Amino acid sequence: MSESRVAVEKLRAELAALGVADAYEIGDEATLSVWIGLVVTFREGFYRWREGAVKCRHLGTDPAGCAIRVARRHAELKADVPPWWEELEKVLRGGAAGGYP
Repeated sequence: MSESRVAVEKLRAELAALGVADAYEIGDEATLSVWIGLVVTFREGFYRWREGAVKCRHLGTDPAGCAIRVARRHAELKADVPPWWEELEKVLRGGAAGGYP
């Protein structure tokens, strides 16, 4: 198992423990999709994501600390769901879904 995959799995487990259970790996072993506009990648020993125009990073040796920061951003984004999401969700999922991504 690659270093990136291990780091992403640890982050996903930490996020799930904080109640962010919808995160999923995109498929390249280094990217985790958490929410609309919140994608975390792992490279060169750091977790990386964006908060608006700000590029954020967190040490890869601290997935629990990173999960706290990402979960906080997840809560901020979830509180302000874009108005276009509901219609797009119906198209992508073929009808009303039980939750958001």
